[in-house]
Amino acid sequence: MASALPIDSARMAWWLSAWLRGAATPDDVRDAVLDGDAAHDLVGLPGDDGTTPLLLALGAVRRSGARSAGLALPAPGDPTGLGGPADFNAAALDAGEAVVLEGADLGLVPVRAGAGVVWQVLPAARRALVDLGEADRGLRAAVSTAATALVDLEVARWRPEVADELMNLRHVPAYDAPPGTPERARSLAGRALQALGITELAGQDHGAAVTAHEMAQRADALLPLEHAARRALVAACSPEVWPPD
Repeated sequence: MASALPIDSARMAWWLSAWLRGAATPDDVRDAVLDGDAAHDLVGLPGDDGTTPLLLALGAVRRSGARSAGLALPAPGDPTGLGGPADFNAAALDAGEAVVLEGADLGLVPVRAGAGVVWQVLPAARRALVDLGEADRGLRAAVSTAATALVDLEVARWRPEVADELMNLRHVPAYDAPPGTPERARSLAGRALQALGITELAGQDHGAAVTAHEMAQRADALLPLEHAARRALVAACSPEVWPPD
């Protein structure tokens, strides 16, 4: 059974884009984005000084000129999916994720608030993204290189879960995608999240006696994989770089 994407901005990008393209209803967007949360609200919409529930904010998003919504997944030293300006980049980096409204020069940054999320609306510039094909090739190459390096570093000796995940790479998890999502994007999202899971597991010490040199070697092996995985997930969740229908 397919599950929801585990990243707030990824779900928002997929389902908001589907609604903007006429492939999903407002209720579809609300239900998919909330994913069990109590509420998702937008703050800072043009012409609105208050807090607006997601369902009521959709009309304002369309009126802003947005044609689709795309994911940004930045990390320190790697602003994947961002195009500026500085205030938006800083907020997105602090949250670790954001949504860019293509065609509207606006972005949404999520902030967890109790059992819900408040999305801050900020000016956001267009960004340069790789297409699905380039992101796919980059992820495959990074997975192969990292797997070899992790085996050489005997990571499985002190983190056996990593070996299990590497063995499970052929079983790509399925995520609940809106109508109109290319299968290639859906599959790439699953593999990118698998790779991010591997980097998280392999980056944990779990009480193991690891020298500073071993930690540096492990970081060198994981950083390119993490970068490729984030870039792949951004491409998979940014319809502006999908092939034409």
